[in-house]
Amino acid sequence: MRDNHEGQPFDLDLTLRQQALHRAAAHYDEAAFLHREVGGRLLERLDCLKCTPEVILDVGCGTGQITVALMKKYRKARMIGLELAPALVRKAGQRGSWFRTLHGAVAAADALPITEAGCDLIFSNLTLPWYPDLDQVFAEFRRVLKPGGVLLFSTLGPDTLIELRRSWAAADRYTHINAFFDLHDIGDALLRAGLAEPVMDVERLTLTYPEVAGLMRDLKKLGAGNVTAGRTPGLTGKGRLQAMQAAYERLRRPDGLLPASCELVYGHAWGPFAHSSRAQAEGPAFFPLSQLRRGSP
Repeated sequence: MRDNHEGQPFDLDLTLRQQALHRAAAHYDEAAFLHREVGGRLLERLDCLKCTPEVILDVGCGTGQITVALMKKYRKARMIGLELAPALVRKAGQRGSWFRTLHGAVAAADALPITEAGCDLIFSNLTLPWYPDLDQVFAEFRRVLKPGGVLLFSTLGPDTLIELRRSWAAADRYTHINAFFDLHDIGDALLRAGLAEPVMDVERLTLTYPEVAGLMRDLKKLGAGNVTAGRTPGLTGKGRLQAMQAAYERLRRPDGLLPASCELVYGHAWGPFAHSSRAQAEGPAFFPLSQLRRGSP
C-alpha cells in the first residue's frame, strides 16, 4: 500500500481504515444490516458447492455474526475469523465462545497469517472493496487454499453508492467514495491468480433513507468512512456538505425517500486442482442471478 500522500486518488490507507474499524466496533452491528443480508445470501450458495471443510477462514469477519452461522453449518471445522481491527476480532471471539472456539486473527487480506495450503474454505463477505490490489489478495487466497479448496466471496460493484458519489462530485473535486471493480475485472484477477473455474454474478439492491445524514451515520458506524488518498486534506466545510445534500435531495423518490444503490458482485473459485489447466484455458463464467437461485431450472 503506497503512502497516503503519494498514491493515486483512490488508493486506500489501511491504517486509517483499521483505526476507523476500531472506533466503530461498539456500534458496528447497528448498521451492519447489508452485511448480514449479503452474508446470508452467500451462505446459501454453499449449499450448491460440494465441500466438507476442515479449516475455514472468514476474511473480514466483522463482529462474527455470519462467522457463527458458518460454524453451525460446519460443526466439525476449525474456524478462523480475520479482521483488521483487534476490537472487532475480540467481539467476534466473544460471540463464538458460547458455541465453539472462534480463532481470531488481526491481519490484512493481502498478507494472511496462514500457512500455505492451510484452508479448505475461504469465505469473504464485503471485504474486497478495501483492497484495490486484487492480484495480491487473490494470490494470497490461492496460496492458503488447499488444492480443490473453495473461495466464496461477495464484494461491491461500481454502481454502489453512485448517488452519493455523484452528489459529492457536484460539491467539490475530492474523492469521497472508494473505486469499486466490476465483475469482469474481478474475474480476470481470479484467473491471473491461478484460481480455477471462477463463476461470477451480480445483483442490485437499493437501500432507502429519509435523509442523507442517516446514510452517512451508518457508514461511520461501519468504519466505512473516507480513507482514500484523494480525500479533502482538512475538514469538509459546511458549504460543501450543504451542496452535496442539495444535490442528493434532487434524487428523492415519489415515496419521499432517498435511494442508496448497492451493486453486489458474488463469486466463487477453486484452489488449483492437481494436473489441471482449466483455470488457465477457460475464462470466468458469468451467470444471471436467476440461474443461481436454488430450485431454478
